[in-house]
Amino acid sequence: MQHEKIEKNVGLMAILIAVAISFGGLVEIVPLFFIKDTTEPVAGLKPYTPVQLEGRDIYIREGCYNCHSQMIRPLRAEVERYGPFTQAGETVYDYTFQWGSKRTGPDLARVGGRYSDEWHKAHLYDPRSVVPESNMPAFPWLFTNTIDGSKTPKKLTALRRLGVPYTDADIESAASETDGVKEIDALVAYLQHLGTVVTGR
Repeated sequence: MQHEKIEKNVGLMAILIAVAISFGGLVEIVPLFFIKDTTEPVAGLKPYTPVQLEGRDIYIREGCYNCHSQMIRPLRAEVERYGPFTQAGETVYDYTFQWGSKRTGPDLARVGGRYSDEWHKAHLYDPRSVVPESNMPAFPWLFTNTIDGSKTPKKLTALRRLGVPYTDADIESAASETDGVKEIDALVAYLQHLGTVVTGR
């Protein structure tokens, strides 16, 4: 009879549903914070170089994540097409992570080293010149815009506070490494890094 009272009281039912979902979520999520596979970097993982970090910020600014995921699920079709499935330890230095869920374009988790720098540049300047059926927009301004290196050390400092192991030397040299670099070169450096730590591609 108690369940009948709950089912007839919409407010109480909503509260109990929220409690049940919250409890279930906590049971699923909290243990992940204590499993090393989800909190420790994979072997060989290093923080992004200043140029790669700036390229990542350009990737985010231009909304690339809206069409490209960076997470290969452990399904046969995905592994055969893209390479080894994504491990949590690959993205421990990513704030915010770029896993995504929508694939208007292909997943980019293992794109590093698959194409030359020239291919990426041609693709970003005029996507249909290399992939005729592509519906990706062109990004010609990346070829003329340059990076303001004065902001890069602040980004590295903020990431170090979040646990990314940047050294004082990394932070000190960041401005000179990135100042005046063309945005296209930074973006390609980021793309060429993706997925290169995990072997078995």
